[in-house]
Amino acid sequence: MRIRFLLLLLGCWLAVQAQAATVMVFGDSLSAGYGLRPGEGWVSLLARDLGPKHRVINASQSGETSAGGLTRLPAALAQHKPDVVVLALGGNDGLRGLPLDALRSNLASMVALVRQQHARPLLAGIELPPNYGQRYTRDFAAVYTGLARQQKVPLVPSLVAGFGANAALFQSDGIHPVAAAQPLIVKLVEPRLRPLL
Repeated sequence: MRIRFLLLLLGCWLAVQAQAATVMVFGDSLSAGYGLRPGEGWVSLLARDLGPKHRVINASQSGETSAGGLTRLPAALAQHKPDVVVLALGGNDGLRGLPLDALRSNLASMVALVRQQHARPLLAGIELPPNYGQRYTRDFAAVYTGLARQQKVPLVPSLVAGFGANAALFQSDGIHPVAAAQPLIVKLVEPRLRPLL
């Protein structure tokens, strides 16, 4: 009887372990927590929400472009061996007015690299400030929606959706959300992430 009980406990433990996942967030300063205290950024809040069963790695780097991310991604995948990768890059490409064809190509290559490592990608976009012109901002957003549709990748259309026009939720640079906005980002990302876990 005791052996049967121990075997049942072991089976339950193995089932829980099989459901655990490693999530790697691979982004720029919006995900790295620029201007925030440790633990205030949305990635840290997401890790708390997901709980100890899942491991969350923040491999984001302030100032990163999609080209820089593409160069850095293979080593990050090899080091952390994630099950899910949140690709949250491209904002710096947009702010610098870099060619959108290059952004699209870099993101597509990163999706392919993630899948080659048998991980599941989640794409996260960003809204550009309106002073970049209606056409460029529209075409920039279309990079994410088009790639998600073409590659069948789950998409968070924008990390600042719903509050991007609220200046009170941004730091003085008008680009990086304040601590009070970080839970709003989690609410945008987590529903798209959970099915991948």
